[in-house]
Amino acid sequence: MQLKDKVAIITGAASGIGKEIAFEYSREGAKIVIADLNLEAATAAAKEISDAGGTAMAVAMNVTDEAQVDKGVADAVAAYGGVDVLISNAGIQIVHPLVDFPFEDWKKLMAIHADGAFLTARACMRAMIKQGKGGTILFMGSVHSYEASPLKAAYVTAKHGLVGLAKVIAKEGAKDHIRANVICPGFVRTPLVDKQIPEQAKALGISEADVIKNVMLKETVDGEFTTVADVAQTAIFLAAFPSSALTGQSIIVSHGWCMK
Repeated sequence: MQLKDKVAIITGAASGIGKEIAFEYSREGAKIVIADLNLEAATAAAKEISDAGGTAMAVAMNVTDEAQVDKGVADAVAAYGGVDVLISNAGIQIVHPLVDFPFEDWKKLMAIHADGAFLTARACMRAMIKQGKGGTILFMGSVHSYEASPLKAAYVTAKHGLVGLAKVIAKEGAKDHIRANVICPGFVRTPLVDKQIPEQAKALGISEADVIKNVMLKETVDGEFTTVADVAQTAIFLAAFPSSALTGQSIIVSHGWCMK
């Protein structure tokens, strides 16, 4: 029970990586706040955790909406007495060649990844400072926090930015014992990635099998997708780490695709 009685707010946790982290955190004793745009799905996920013997609640949260973010964090603090961990996980993917990238799509993706990380981190830092116990902020980055791929200008830009934001928080938060790190997975077989496969096949003029083998997994050491369990275990390790020796860092979980 590495996270016993810790309160963890996880954005985008009604499905995919966020949901897996929520369940693994619950098994480690954390109280879970499922923060998601889809309140119905978030409520269902929270019920699954509760039915399994954990403690969980759902809050509606559009991470690009300042008022909704602040209210969601305030509701979590009111229900559970504070917040110890934020996992800023909500995200989308939109692919286009740069020269054809609609500005509206660029702004939408950047708002969710960059503005959402800022707004949720700010709200949780304020709560952590007020409660005086410190805390952990984890951003869901990507191998694309360090590498680039065709068609992903907005995503690559946003994910690079999370590394810088975490470093600033690590420095500003140190006096209040707030740590910040970035988890950088390779391709994880989630609905978000499944959606990209036919999109990239069409954009690149290749088969879906070739997208998987020669684009997504080409640079891994074993040709394997990173799993949601791989990411969840990394999130547990970072939240349970006992000191500020590990802050302002990026942990790359990518089957060797990216080595730093």
